[in-house]
Amino acid sequence: MASCLSEIQGWHRAVLSLSALAGGLLSFACAASAPPSNLPPSASDLTLLKSVRLCDKKAAFLQRRDAGALSREAWGSGEELRIAASRSESGADESFFFDEDELLVSALFTFPTGLNLKPYPVLRETLSQLKPTLEFYLNVAQLASRADLDTSALYMTGDEKSTTQYIVLRGADVPSLLLASFSLDPYATLLSPRRKEFLARVGGTDKSKSSLRTDSKGDEEKELLPALQQFARGEAAHLAYCGTRNDDVAIVAYQKAITHGFSNKVQLAEAHHKLGLALKGKGQLEGARDAIQRSLVIQPSRPEVLNNLGDVYRELGEQEKARKAFEKAVTLRPNYPLARFNLAEAYETVNPKLAISEYETYLALVEGIPEEASRAARAKQRLKELTR
Repeated sequence: MASCLSEIQGWHRAVLSLSALAGGLLSFACAASAPPSNLPPSASDLTLLKSVRLCDKKAAFLQRRDAGALSREAWGSGEELRIAASRSESGADESFFFDEDELLVSALFTFPTGLNLKPYPVLRETLSQLKPTLEFYLNVAQLASRADLDTSALYMTGDEKSTTQYIVLRGADVPSLLLASFSLDPYATLLSPRRKEFLARVGGTDKSKSSLRTDSKGDEEKELLPALQQFARGEAAHLAYCGTRNDDVAIVAYQKAITHGFSNKVQLAEAHHKLGLALKGKGQLEGARDAIQRSLVIQPSRPEVLNNLGDVYRELGEQEKARKAFEKAVTLRPNYPLARFNLAEAYETVNPKLAISEYETYLALVEGIPEEASRAARAKQRLKELTR
């Protein structure tokens, strides 16, 4: 689990992955460890859901729901189950998103007339401590006493494996909650205001007048849903978001994502990279090498990809190629502890003096980092043996 969480924390901090709301927002979360204390606040007194958990199987979800209240429609390769506000316990339009493996990966609640947050001081305090991730204009016709094009803001919080997003309409004494979503981290980008279909979820929104602000950071997300969905599925399987790592599923999902295609070269390169790691996990080293090399053709100067390629070369017995990959990784990122450690190991048989230097550099970089304690102990032991 520790290595899984380490890899999880590596790639998707870009979307501020954080959610399983503490303080009773809901009992809606992955089976994950308690969030570290340095995460942004996520406490809330808003109860949206009492019984459903991310990673639930669809069959179990359906057993606890009135089939007559549900509508169903395709969601890419998965399925979306909807409950109208008039029939939901929360008073929101509820949507539950299942991947093609029938696991619950996201849930979304929209309030057609807005939810006044005055009765929810804990959530208001949480929002006051968070910086908006994105600002945009919305024209929500159903909201009383609002001017057109009120400023709305997206706030994100959560935990190590899941992301919570709130869209809040500002400009009044008390803000109104328009939307809340809860997702496994890899799926959070599929429910983003940067996607046109996301803003359309807000009830009564005039899509012709609603837009991202011109000063918003980032552009509208235009990648195809099937590619993003399969990449997210690969991440969830490879990184064991639902408890068990499944590289068979991950390999297929990453391959489908690549086949669907990405216009963004960074995303395409990462899909090849992650395919390589999943293949490595299954012991398919030649395939892993080829996939990671394709990633580097697309985006040549990524230290973590070079380090992982070095790992594959090492397992294939190609020690010189492994050493060169590690050398390039630390050249690009001199303070990269794992690549320093790997390079030290690679130098041991060919240049013990350089191995000593690399172990010392590694130990200086990881001093006081608990997660590196085991590897640091190995480095200290090797230093003792090399300096005898």
